[in-house]
Amino acid sequence: MIKSPKEEAIERVILRKLKGSTIKDIAEAALRDPEINAYHEYANTVSIKRLKYNDHGPVHMRTVVLNALTLAELLHEAGILLSLEQEETGSYDDSRLAVILAGLLHDIGMCATRMNHENLSASFALPIVSRFLEMLYPKDIRKQILLRGLCIECIVGHMGFVKVNSLEAGIILIADGADMEKGRARIPMLLTHDAKVGDIHQYSSAAIEKLKIVKGEKKPIKIDIEMHSDVGFFQIEQVLFPKLEMSPIKPYVELHATVIGSEVKKYL
Repeated sequence: MIKSPKEEAIERVILRKLKGSTIKDIAEAALRDPEINAYHEYANTVSIKRLKYNDHGPVHMRTVVLNALTLAELLHEAGILLSLEQEETGSYDDSRLAVILAGLLHDIGMCATRMNHENLSASFALPIVSRFLEMLYPKDIRKQILLRGLCIECIVGHMGFVKVNSLEAGIILIADGADMEKGRARIPMLLTHDAKVGDIHQYSSAAIEKLKIVKGEKKPIKIDIEMHSDVGFFQIEQVLFPKLEMSPIKPYVELHATVIGSEVKKYL
């Protein structure tokens, strides 16, 4: 399996974030897992070639993992316990493992269809999640069950159509919605210039120059978005905003967006 330079670059950052962690080896195994990567490749084939939609493959899924780890890290540094820690059922690393597996698997349902793909993703993901949890916790059935449930919540909730309750699932909601920089729509826009339903998502995404997830000024997390055209506000208001509204981590997030050369528009 040959990975693109972009995939490899994102993987290096992911693994750096996990340096010294108990889950680094399992995360590395998941990133190179043949079954997961085959799902990624075919999900992208369906999304881009068949549906003329944007990236739902290996780069997107790795970007969501990286976004999720960054969000979790900022909450952790601010002293905010994730749900497993609050409930005293798991550790910070357990929560990070859940968002890594969910991030890598949340869109594999695109192999079948766009409609209801989050539930299809959960169905396809369940045996894979179980396989990795059995590797890490071979004698701890309780830990396998709770992490399996958390991973599936993250996956079925990532579109914002199902109410999620854990901070971990809220992290995946925002991590997915935050993958909106212009590169994500580049390939389908190169493949066709014919007008069709859904073009606004491609052009609004193409307007987003940079999205950064950093420490906030007043809250633990700041999402800072720069765009070259105000069409990018469609992407923020129609894609990211609904996910942010549904996310249990919303109280910890501030959102800034601006057209380059203009004043910052503060949403939250």
